[in-house]
Amino acid sequence: MRVLSGIQPSGRLHIGNFFGAMRQHLQLQHAVSLTGAQNEGFYFIADYHAMTSGPKPDDLRQNKLAVAMDYLALGLDTDKTVFWCQSDVPQVTELAWILSCITPMGLLQRCVSFKEKVAQGILPNHGLFAYPVLQAADILIFDSELVPVGADQKQHIEVTRDIAGYFNNTYGETFVLPKDYIIESVAVVPGIDGRKMSKSYDNTIEIFEPESSVKKKVMKIVTDSTPVESPKDPEKCNVFALLKLVALPDELAEWEKKYRQGGTGYGEVKKRLAELLIEYFKPYRQKRAGLEKNIDYVREVLKKGAERAAAVADKTLKKARIAVGLE
Repeated sequence: MRVLSGIQPSGRLHIGNFFGAMRQHLQLQHAVSLTGAQNEGFYFIADYHAMTSGPKPDDLRQNKLAVAMDYLALGLDTDKTVFWCQSDVPQVTELAWILSCITPMGLLQRCVSFKEKVAQGILPNHGLFAYPVLQAADILIFDSELVPVGADQKQHIEVTRDIAGYFNNTYGETFVLPKDYIIESVAVVPGIDGRKMSKSYDNTIEIFEPESSVKKKVMKIVTDSTPVESPKDPEKCNVFALLKLVALPDELAEWEKKYRQGGTGYGEVKKRLAELLIEYFKPYRQKRAGLEKNIDYVREVLKKGAERAAAVADKTLKKARIAVGLE
């Protein structure tokens, strides 16, 4: 089964990205489909999508390489997974225009993500409005069968299926209709201020930031004012929520017991959380340090991935061009 996913290069990846989605993306590349065949991963860096928020050119260039190194360090297997930069496969943007010409305006006007991003302060532009069409092209051009997304992105897959349906009904069966795979996060990943961890809130703990910075950020995690000697509810604690992600079951159970008995201060838990976070990501940190010294290798990985992706995209685009009369 062909699995496709993209990630925007909008800044340094944080542990919320990893535990919320990335880890499951990486697990899917090794999984076996219901038919018994090995999943075929198609993962890309969505730099065209990132442009909708108006990044500075140098930031976009650096972020693309940073995301590539992050994924490779965290275990993306280029023998099993096609990995490339969206802008290196221009067939996608050609298909996006073709799809734009059969996509009803009403369908795009009903998409909630445009309204949400404008409400967050992003200046409205055509790219932001037409984002779902480009996303549909990303998915359809590779005959993607499964698209792992968060529950808040399910509408995008429904829109993609609608667009593919309009095209197939108008010009004949051309595109595979993808299915969504809703990613269920292991847990809500809170930021250091208690809100959902997000770059836009500036409350993140980055995956690969210096260990000293990780310790400082962990010690700043917001907690309530319950005295040390009093019992505490672990299910209402931001520190415990993060501890769940990295502590082994036996240790987690022991911390839960300490919380409910009282006599344990949040500072003690924070120190252990910092240790566990640093320990968890240590092997990935070492691998990434090696990649930073070999940028040419990272660029070569993306180049070869783009060539493999383009070979698949060419076939689908040709079918679409023939169907609409361009060939």
